[in-house]
Amino acid sequence: RISSVLNPHPPNLMFPIIILALWGILMTSSICLRQTDLKALIAYSSVSHMGLVIAAIIVQTPWGLTGAMTLMIAHGLTSSALFALANTNYERTHTRTLLLVRGLQLVFPLMSTWWLLINLTNMAMPPTINLLGELFIISTLFNWSTPTIIITGIGTLITATYSLYMFLMTQRGSISTQFRLLPPTHTREHLTLTLHLLPLGLLIMKPALISGLFT
Repeated sequence: RISSVLNPHPPNLMFPIIILALWGILMTSSICLRQTDLKALIAYSSVSHMGLVIAAIIVQTPWGLTGAMTLMIAHGLTSSALFALANTNYERTHTRTLLLVRGLQLVFPLMSTWWLLINLTNMAMPPTINLLGELFIISTLFNWSTPTIIITGIGTLITATYSLYMFLMTQRGSISTQFRLLPPTHTREHLTLTLHLLPLGLLIMKPALISGLFT
């Protein structure tokens, strides 16, 4: 909101904020790998993605602003879907600890499909709009300073790692005996997740709808 007021950014303001944003990407992504609480893992994932957005906005190029706008909307839908999935687990198991809620694929196979699709979306897999936003931002930062490709590349790799970690910890393995009698999932839950994923898939056909005035 205030980026237009600070345009053009003075260099002594740009460098510290971009460095902190890029460092934050690595730190918060690494924290995700150590999380045992499902909700905290999803929350730190959002912080990591917003580090990319902050860096892109501060650079103040058309590609950066387009990527920031796209990724904010894309991750808003993705993160909301992840929180919805975490809530469906919590309503049935009454715990968010990853070690206790393993093996849910055996009980909720359709919900496991949603977990896989949304985790792939969080990793910015095609054909979702997340990929477009991240490509715009990584290209912008690379043009601004070549070494940033190392940090953004490592951040992307860690994002893929903790997304797979989240999926495997919640869906694979042997289920605890205390969770063998769980209530089934509801149509409203599947509808909610469909309404999250459908825009992410369809917006790639016309990304100008959400990329602002900078395309």
